[in-house]
Amino acid sequence: MSELEQDKAAAGSVAVADHTAGVRAEARATAPAAPTGGTIVPPWLRWTLTGAAVLVALVLPVNLYPTVAVDIACWALFAVAVDLLLGYTGLMSFGHAAFWGTAAYATGLAAIHWGLPFPLAVLLGALASTVLAVPVGYLAVKRVGIYFAMVTLAFAQMVYYIANQWRSVTQGENGLQRVPRELFGLDLSDEFYFYYAALPIVAGGLWLVWRTVHSPFGRVLVAIRDNPARARALGYPVHRYKLAAFLLSAFTAGLGGGLFAIGHRFVSLDVLHWTTSGKAVIIVVLGGIGTLWGPVVGSAAVTRLEDWLSFAGFEQIGLVTGAIFALTVLIFRRGLWGTLAHWLRRRP
Repeated sequence: MSELEQDKAAAGSVAVADHTAGVRAEARATAPAAPTGGTIVPPWLRWTLTGAAVLVALVLPVNLYPTVAVDIACWALFAVAVDLLLGYTGLMSFGHAAFWGTAAYATGLAAIHWGLPFPLAVLLGALASTVLAVPVGYLAVKRVGIYFAMVTLAFAQMVYYIANQWRSVTQGENGLQRVPRELFGLDLSDEFYFYYAALPIVAGGLWLVWRTVHSPFGRVLVAIRDNPARARALGYPVHRYKLAAFLLSAFTAGLGGGLFAIGHRFVSLDVLHWTTSGKAVIIVVLGGIGTLWGPVVGSAAVTRLEDWLSFAGFEQIGLVTGAIFALTVLIFRRGLWGTLAHWLRRRP
């Protein structure tokens, strides 16, 4: 090959590389930050809603039974973790109870046997669920649609079976009882004070997911959700991005599961049951898929409704929540928060 031909080939390679980099930059700049699309919410409205959310979080245990407030916070973390996959990556997981439950057991065991302060025990539980998510996610992200959902469900059932049979560690059907709430000598036996001690962890988990979906990484996830073939053609390693989102989702779900174990001071096999995963999906759909705020609203609605029905002595709680879920899907197709956000975007 002559020097002229070599120069032409080199120039062509540089041009292709520049073009690819430009396409990637354009994709990052134009990719939507949320599935709903539309006009961006004005900054003043965003800050107003954020301030209102902070105010509600601070006064929640004052107006509700503190245990219910703790449950709302824990389920909000779990639902946001599911929404990260479902709403921003396009992956429907029916097995996230494996990470929620694994973190709950790991947190409970760490608090009981090692006497760790509950924030460290919760963090350890979240890391344990993340480690579990590595092999599960590595195999699951290679599938799409219902196949991905079935793979995650199968692994979750395996974890449930192991926990049920490993009675020397998990205590089987009896569960872990009297999980302590240690925090450097502070008395957190009162649910009211524990709520405020756990609130920074909840806020940190929610901020982590929010920051992720509003970063270039999150925009690539949305691009993969919308058109994985095109994202792959642009040079993005689709499976690696999906796996990273899966691990982050498992970590966030683990934070919620660990706080749930400490809040109730008890861990049972129910935290690993497939219905726990189904409840998280219902909360996400009820609040609004791909909204982040929607799962928080859905968590408050479902948890408060279940508490009210239980207090009223109604036994068929699932019947009522299922009917309300069906009506919400039919009337508010974008979910409660999703419908409100869409209405705000359409206002002049």
